[in-house]
Amino acid sequence: MDGYRSLLLLLVTSGLFALSGAGCPNMVRPYTTPLPRALPHCPTIEQVIQVVNRNNSQIHSFSTTDAKLSGPGSPTLRASIAFQRPNRLRLRAETGLTGPEIDLGSNDELFWFWVRRNQPPGVYFCRHDRLATSHMQQIAVIKPDWLIDALGTAQFDPTLPHQGPFPLSGGRLEVRTIIETPEGPATKVTVVDADGGLVLEQRVFDSQGRLLAGSVAGGHRMDPLTGLIMPTVVEINCPPAQLSMRIELGNVRINRLPGDPAELWTMPSYQGSPPVDMCSPWSHREE
Repeated sequence: MDGYRSLLLLLVTSGLFALSGAGCPNMVRPYTTPLPRALPHCPTIEQVIQVVNRNNSQIHSFSTTDAKLSGPGSPTLRASIAFQRPNRLRLRAETGLTGPEIDLGSNDELFWFWVRRNQPPGVYFCRHDRLATSHMQQIAVIKPDWLIDALGTAQFDPTLPHQGPFPLSGGRLEVRTIIETPEGPATKVTVVDADGGLVLEQRVFDSQGRLLAGSVAGGHRMDPLTGLIMPTVVEINCPPAQLSMRIELGNVRINRLPGDPAELWTMPSYQGSPPVDMCSPWSHREE
């Protein structure tokens, strides 16, 4: 599991956003600006895969400085988000009254998270090469791959077995993918727009047919410089973790990253929050 996926795992299992709640996501509005047609009528599964992958595989990075995070019964946080393949991530969120509230990220060596209200305070981190043998690997409620996809970079693996596309109401198509996991075969259901091939919904079910996670994406927008398309709003629901959240990405810039890369991908330090290695055998604090 790479660092970005590991980081999102911690995000879900630790409830870092403090957005816990069992409510289902609200409906997300689809794109409002007409986008070019990319799929023929009655497309084959190969055509759907080609169109989805052609757009999303070209998204090597993205960034936004006007994102918003919200959830049931929780205040809205202003956020900046940056991502770069394969495993670099930085998400910082704040409120106008209290300042920084969340800082989580991943670089080539390790991933980290800091939450102002976390007790005990600390900048918690783990090196990628130590995750597989640490206790952190054992606390996963779900596998977080779908969370990465939910942000707008989902691709179909052409080597996996896909079923469909099955026509749905509202000009949508459904594709079902069987994924082998240590817990047994899982099923991922992907709903795409029948015209533009945009990924609108994703759901992951375990081998018993239980919903592990679902996401709804909308407000798709074409980046004026690259011509690539990403959603601007994503709503996520994780029944096992009793977690739901809404991420408004705002004005996403594709394949353009802001600021100093060295600062962007460096684990931060916060006064009164010592570094804590979550993947050491004793989870000790480093002085």
